[in-house]
Amino acid sequence: MKKIDILNFITDFRKSPNDIKTYKEIVGHLGAADEMLLNTMLNEMQQMRVVKQVEKNGERAYQVAAK
Repeated sequence: MKKIDILNFITDFRKSPNDIKTYKEIVGHLGAADEMLLNTMLNEMQQMRVVKQVEKNGERAYQVAAK
């Protein structure tokens, strides 16, 4: 798993640049086996301001903030 895999799943800049994916959707797509690594990568990308954490239907969700 790479950071680019996470970003590509969350959004497609040509089709839906402002798409938001819940944490459950991301884990479901990338696999729950590497959930600890996923959390680490999401935290790093939040600190770099590439993704931002938002709320969608009362759940933790992520949106890409920068290309």
